Amino acid sequence: MTTTFDFNDGNGPVPAHKHFNGGGWIANTTTVVDTAYVGPDARVYDNAEVYANAMIYGEAKVHGNAIVYDNAMIYGKANVHGNAMVYGKARVYGNAWVYGKARVSGKARVSGNTMVSGNTMVFGNTMVFGNTMVFGNAIAYAKAMIYGKATEKPDTNEDIFIKMNGKRYKLVEVEKS
Repeated sequence: MTTTFDFNDGNGPVPAHKHFNGGGWIANTTTVVDTAYVGPDARVYDNAEVYANAMIYGEAKVHGNAIVYDNAMIYGKANVHGNAMVYGKARVYGNAWVYGKARVSGKARVSGNTMVSGNTMVFGNTMVFGNTMVFGNAIAYAKAMIYGKATEKPDTNEDIFIKMNGKRYKLVEVEKS
């Protein structure tokens, strides 16, 4: 008899099992090595891959074609999906989402209600937090800090800041004429 689990993604119950190391549910379509940790409330499904000493815990989800490896940690209610990759000693936590073809690596931290998407690369000791959205072909590296508020409504007056090399910069949108 095949064990199934409903990941609440609209696909209904699918063949799945509890991971050897941590007891979290993983779909049979995933690749999750025994050295990786998937906590009891974490979920890995679709075609996601988790390798090496990566840790997925809390209520975190890794799905789609996402890949998490090395010593990366995904936790809290974080969500990594699409073709995103998180690796190195990177951390994605809180309610953060990393998706699309985004890459988070090194010792980067993505947290809060942040969304990192598109072809964005976040690496080094970069911190992205607050209610920030980083997308498109953005690159954040070294010791950059990206924080503040961004909304879907471009006419609001909420600010986004980047801190680099000890200086704080306010991002300003410039329209082409």
